[in-house]
Amino acid sequence: MWEKFPELQHDLQKTVQLMEEILHLKNKQVEAAILEMIHSGGKLLRPAYQILFAQFGPEKEPEKIIALAAAIELLHTATLIHDDIVDQADLRRNTPTIRSQFGNSTAVYAGDYLFVSCFKLMADYATSMKSLQMNSRSMEKILAGELGQMDKHYYTEVSIEEYLENISGKTAELFALSCSIGALESGSSQLFAKKAAEIGHHIGMAFQMLDDILDYSQASQKLGKPVLEDVRQGIYSLPLLYALKENPEDIKPILAKKAAMTKEEAQTIFTLVHETNGLQNAQVLAEEYTEKALKEIAKLPNRPTGVKETLLEITKMILHREN
Repeated sequence: MWEKFPELQHDLQKTVQLMEEILHLKNKQVEAAILEMIHSGGKLLRPAYQILFAQFGPEKEPEKIIALAAAIELLHTATLIHDDIVDQADLRRNTPTIRSQFGNSTAVYAGDYLFVSCFKLMADYATSMKSLQMNSRSMEKILAGELGQMDKHYYTEVSIEEYLENISGKTAELFALSCSIGALESGSSQLFAKKAAEIGHHIGMAFQMLDDILDYSQASQKLGKPVLEDVRQGIYSLPLLYALKENPEDIKPILAKKAAMTKEEAQTIFTLVHETNGLQNAQVLAEEYTEKALKEIAKLPNRPTGVKETLLEITKMILHREN
């Protein structure tokens, strides 16, 4: 997706190269699995936003920008590895997960190793203590979002507000961190960094909602995971929550079966979500967050030339996607 943006593509390639260089595990099989995960089709969105927001600041330090972008992606990859453990997932981006190849214990250590690698890069390259504080607080929010979701497994009374709170930590926080650290570490004001964080938050919220919407509208081979797997694991996302509000009588008895839900019953859930306009209502809310992000990006400075336009184009691309 980055071919239209050659300079950014070059920086992202350097980001991946740095990640490859700093990964040194004694267990070479696990190291290879982590590298395979890094190369398995992730969009590198978070480091991309970090790099772009760094362009607005007066301090141009390419080595630091790339290092912090790598730290952001290492943090993201660590959270994915741990997510797969919690979700007992066998596939990620159509690739076997580390837990499915080596077991949960090894996967936990692999994720922890990436957390440490992230903080090492931050400690080596971040010039502001504020950035380290932001990084640690963001990790806290990410974990709180994950724990909030776990706490509501198989709980059919989850409110839209609770869902929004959980994805605010689980997904939006890392987008916010990417944008704000990019701005702050390039010498932008704390006020500008705060605005960057708000933009990242809106993007992350819409991005997660769209992922949840795609679970009800795309084939599993496009998503890289079995369709409605979240439902069968007791994770009730936005389209289903809207459907539950409209038709609890037909949906709750199926959900009550929990892990014993059959593929046919999952398909019934899929149909009911569509019939109750759960998908459309979720799309409306996702679009609201998308428009908030685009509106705030449009207010950004016009210099350096082309950065704002690139941000607008990329954000439209990822938030108007169909697969």
